[in-house]
Amino acid sequence: MPLLDVRSRDPGSRARAGVLHLAHGPVRTPAFVPLATKAAIKTLEPHEVAALGYDMVLGNTFHLFLAPGHDLIGGLGGLHRFMRWDGPIITDSGGFQVFSMGHGAVADEIKGRAPGVGADGHRAGRVSAIEERGVTFRSYLDGAERFMGPETSMEVQAALGSDIALVFDECTPFNVSRDYTARSTERTHRWLERCLAWHGEHGPPGQVVYGIVQGGVHEDLRRESSQVIAASGCDGVAIGGSLGEHKAQMYEVVDWAADELERGAAAGRPRHLLGIGDIDDLLRGVELGMDTFDCAMPTRLGRHGMAIVPDPERRWRLDLGKARHKLADEPLMEGCPCPACAAGYSRAYLHYLVRAREVTAMRLLTIHNLAYVARLMASLRAAIGDGTLAARVAALRGGAAP
Repeated sequence: MPLLDVRSRDPGSRARAGVLHLAHGPVRTPAFVPLATKAAIKTLEPHEVAALGYDMVLGNTFHLFLAPGHDLIGGLGGLHRFMRWDGPIITDSGGFQVFSMGHGAVADEIKGRAPGVGADGHRAGRVSAIEERGVTFRSYLDGAERFMGPETSMEVQAALGSDIALVFDECTPFNVSRDYTARSTERTHRWLERCLAWHGEHGPPGQVVYGIVQGGVHEDLRRESSQVIAASGCDGVAIGGSLGEHKAQMYEVVDWAADELERGAAAGRPRHLLGIGDIDDLLRGVELGMDTFDCAMPTRLGRHGMAIVPDPERRWRLDLGKARHKLADEPLMEGCPCPACAAGYSRAYLHYLVRAREVTAMRLLTIHNLAYVARLMASLRAAIGDGTLAARVAALRGGAAP
């Protein structure tokens, strides 16, 4: 049985639907993957996430490396047992977080808090050196100097016992030069070989490895990187790095990579689009042939008082913190079957909870947002299967509910 069993294709695009067969169970594709950054889906229990329709979650290699540590998690039976998630887990490489520190301040969502100052007087959360062997950096937790290289990343992910491990890469931002992007991409390819070599000798049974396409916003670099990843021994392919200054450019960058992967040696391998989760981006990503996506968007919006609703003009966002909702007696979304809407909570009540900074608001909105995205992906899978994807995507882009 292939790793990715493609069961249907859309004749008008690259979209495909199938099943990804992993050690801890199947994943229906195309699929969105919620973040369990620090071994938790914020405000929810794992069984609640599964009940919403999710097959897989993503754990953060960088954060779990720093705390509580991969040795501790491995000693307690691995990440699945540690967080009580029975389904598949994908772990990122840690490269995005490490290199974010090198190219500027890491977003609050990533680091959990603003960087402080360690006991030695050095500011926490900064890269000290980027070398061929790997990256030396100061922990955002206490300022202590730490090191992560290709072998380190794979060792951490092996101890975590994830179903999918991503290779260590440099995630270059949009504003660096073409020359830097080219040199960085070449180093990422060298690190790929080291990751595969380490995993081939030490990787746990059943864990599959995804290579990562880099190359910034340069077509030749993206296509070349896609060819290198396709020619390697990786089991699947992730597309990462800077995807552009705006959505049109992002879709173009993803299209270059997908075009190479579709007609190359990796045509049958699963494809993952890293860090993408806005509704319009999921729709276009599926059309471009992506199988899985991950992003903090649904849970982060929920924690900031926003609900996902079928409103393209407002980027599918409803801000419950706005005063206009103070007396609104209607639900978040008419006809929504999610636990938050089905229970009958009004926008007025949720507005009050958001303004009062009650954790209950974060939890209810997170449930609603994840439920919305789960139904969206199920709708796309069904449309690919019955040959109606173009009409379905057009309706969703026009404001139809999933």
